[in-house]
Amino acid sequence: MRLEGKTAIVTGGASGFGAGIARKFVAEGARVLIADLNLDMAQEVAAELGKVAAVVQTNVALGDDVQAMTNKAMELYGQIDILVNNAGTTHMPAPMEEVSEDDFDKVLAVNVKSVYLTARAIVPLMKARKSGSILNISSTAAISPRPRLSWYNASKGWLNTATKGMAVELAPAGVRVNALNPVAGETPLLKMFMGEDTPEMRAKFLSTIPLGRFSTPEDMGNAACYLCSDEASMVTGVCMEVDGGRCI
Repeated sequence: MRLEGKTAIVTGGASGFGAGIARKFVAEGARVLIADLNLDMAQEVAAELGKVAAVVQTNVALGDDVQAMTNKAMELYGQIDILVNNAGTTHMPAPMEEVSEDDFDKVLAVNVKSVYLTARAIVPLMKARKSGSILNISSTAAISPRPRLSWYNASKGWLNTATKGMAVELAPAGVRVNALNPVAGETPLLKMFMGEDTPEMRAKFLSTIPLGRFSTPEDMGNAACYLCSDEASMVTGVCMEVDGGRCI
């Protein structure tokens, strides 16, 4: 029970990596607020997890939604120990100059602006308690960019740099900030990363991963649990690859 007594917000917690992280956190004793645009899926995960899980419908790219999410967590728990910035999106693979302005804006709003918005709402609360852990879910795309995903790559590169900057600034306040860099996994975004979900495309993608499989929600939950637990009390500013050797 490495997270016993702790409270957590997991954005994008209704599916994929976010749901895996929420499940692991609950299994380790945490109370979890699942924040997601898809209310029905979020409620399904919360029902599975029981009374220690709650739900709030949130568009992480909107300041009012993020503040409402924060307010609900405080009403439910009275404190926020862990924030997992997991919600993310991408654009379909395309030459960089052909990605639409709308798709570019969406990627930057969800993957970049949301981290600013959650920090604006939650960092002051963590500073006041001189305690907290923030985990940003980045990507191997930040380290080893893939062609035709240029603006997604750039958003995750920003997130890795932001993680280190946040960690340095918040360390004196007792707040740790880390990131995970997964390779693609069985999530709703997998088809968009690959362009098409066919056996041939999966085989091609898997051939770039030395361990020969995708990242799973369970992989992400295990790594997230460690980085957000007191076991990692001396770990901050780390962008940990959970990628089966993809970035070696």
